[in-house]
Amino acid sequence: MEGLEQWKDQLEQLKSQLEPWKNQLEKCLHEAIEYLNQIPSVQLYAATAVLLISTLLLLSIRLFKRAKSNTVILTGLSGSGKTVLFYQLRDGSVHQGTVTSMEPNESTFVLNCDSNKKRKSKPVHIVDVPGHSRLRPKLDEFLPRAAGIVFVVDSLEFLPNCRLASEYLYDILTKASVVKKKIPVLICCNKNDKVTAHTKEFIRKQMEKEIDKLRASRSAISAADISNDFTLGLPEEPFTFSQCRNKVTVAESSGLTGEVGQVEQFIWECVKP
Repeated sequence: MEGLEQWKDQLEQLKSQLEPWKNQLEKCLHEAIEYLNQIPSVQLYAATAVLLISTLLLLSIRLFKRAKSNTVILTGLSGSGKTVLFYQLRDGSVHQGTVTSMEPNESTFVLNCDSNKKRKSKPVHIVDVPGHSRLRPKLDEFLPRAAGIVFVVDSLEFLPNCRLASEYLYDILTKASVVKKKIPVLICCNKNDKVTAHTKEFIRKQMEKEIDKLRASRSAISAADISNDFTLGLPEEPFTFSQCRNKVTVAESSGLTGEVGQVEQFIWECVKP
């Protein structure tokens, strides 16, 4: 009983100590209510709306950052080595297919180089889009969620295919889904392990010249007949890839020998948070 009495006394003392805090809190709350009542309703509603919009905007930004795409597209003319590159990136194997794919080849995986180094890396979704002209419309199915595009060029048989490759790249660079999102593009000069392969500098210059010719010829066509969404380059100036709204870079690789470091670096840059 004596312990109970002591506990009651301590409780009363605590209550008396908290009483001033209680009175102060009630006073502050009363003053806040009076202040809010003095604010015109229009201003109060406006302030509430601004606070609500700001909160929603911040949440949207955070959600957008978290939802950044991890999809990178491999595309280019048939025979450029896209599928070989795909398997080299995935598991380091050499897949020497000679039959044109009829459907996109896609998979989500940690890049082979990261797996070998046993470091924590974000899985990437790589899509190998068929290069045949009749199958290229499939590219449009993946562009809306693409974080980057690897345009593969056969640097060994480049000259005979220069115009066709440049036309295909021109079509990609003028698509609204690429320009508006500023999707980065890597021109991957594949098969550079061969002695007679052209250098990336030569390929870049030749494609710029070819695209410059395309600009001139297509601009002469009626706008109603042009399927491209945007034009390239600057008026009265020779075309260069530096004039594109999105970043366009050039690199060399060899799917057969596993020299794909520049491609892997490009993919990392595209999908990093």
